Amino acid sequence: MSSSFYSSVNSYVDRAAALLDLDDDIRLLLADPYRQVDMQVPIHADDGSVVTFRGYRVQHNGARGPFKGGLRYHPDTDLDEVRALASLMTWKAALLDLPFGGAKGGLALDPAELSDRELEAATRSFIHAIAGVIGPNLDILAPDVNTDARVMGWVMDAYSSQAGWSPAVVTGKPLDLGGIAGRVEATGRGVVAITSAALDALGRSLVGQRLAVQGFGNVGRHVAQIAAEQGAIIVGVSDVSGGRHRSEGIDVPALLAQVQPGVLLKEVEIGDFVTNAELLALDCDVLIPAALENAIDAGDAAEVRSPVIVEAANHPVSPEADEMLSGRGVTIVPDILANAGGVTGSYFEWTSNLTAFRWTEEQFNQQLLEFMDRAFRTVWEHHVDRGVDLRTAAYMVGITRVAEATRLRGLA
Repeated sequence: MSSSFYSSVNSYVDRAAALLDLDDDIRLLLADPYRQVDMQVPIHADDGSVVTFRGYRVQHNGARGPFKGGLRYHPDTDLDEVRALASLMTWKAALLDLPFGGAKGGLALDPAELSDRELEAATRSFIHAIAGVIGPNLDILAPDVNTDARVMGWVMDAYSSQAGWSPAVVTGKPLDLGGIAGRVEATGRGVVAITSAALDALGRSLVGQRLAVQGFGNVGRHVAQIAAEQGAIIVGVSDVSGGRHRSEGIDVPALLAQVQPGVLLKEVEIGDFVTNAELLALDCDVLIPAALENAIDAGDAAEVRSPVIVEAANHPVSPEADEMLSGRGVTIVPDILANAGGVTGSYFEWTSNLTAFRWTEEQFNQQLLEFMDRAFRTVWEHHVDRGVDLRTAAYMVGITRVAEATRLRGLA
């Protein structure tokens, strides 16, 4: 990948920015990342040999506050991908009116191929390498693809071993290390809240709507669980192995009981097996891609039957597919709005760490829904008032806020 993912995100930024009255110098400052780190991450493998991985941390824009963004472990991770995701975080944090800039990090490795000791060593090696450019008031990390609370605990400890007790350097931690109840479910809960709000705005209700969820990791499984609890009918789910489909609705609790760690959906005896391509083409009311970027390309778009797409993953619809689907009248709720529950929940955890004040899960969930509802209403108003699609409206809100912060700080 040379520039495809990053240029795709920039195409949305450019489209929205063109509709705003931005000074040229402000646009110049928003165009490229502030800092990019590309490093070698060495470890001693279990057999005594030295193994190296590529590591990345991109800090896109810090006009509104310290950088904030996830850390992903995936063999295909590269600098272009991390740049794109860092940019998305900038606009997402601004859209939710959070005091953060956007960042992202990644290690090009497959956790399944490493022992627990090797994975911990790689995490610590990476954090020691970037310790000078992260911190509670500099850049705060969080879980992402193939990372979880355990990995975030290692991140916190590795940084704290140099800087002293610093739980606020990372969010999504175990509760006993300063984590916060509700954070694990926050992204999925936010997706369901935005889905419900979008359906309400379209004159429908979440209750009784048929949902198909592509991706069954932390986000996808919580979307399915929470949406089902609120009355939606989950007609399909999928993971890397394929998925399960039942037109009358899947018994989600029974499914979750079977899909324990290490169990793939192709091995589950619930409903009928479908491929990921077939899941995208299911007859449903809402399609929720919750896997990786570019999951729906121009070829897939022709087969999509859902009138509503809610982007739970980052950039799951390619620009070409976006244009095709929008041209057919499909309502697409963009990622920087739909999946912003994660960074919003991280904001709550960060503030809890800085103040040493404990939140209850009820407080967390109530505040999360208020933030998501406020952001949706702001985007919908721009969508109606300016006559633009929801994605462009969301970017316009985020870009306006970052541009104003840049101007007020005197950086231009």
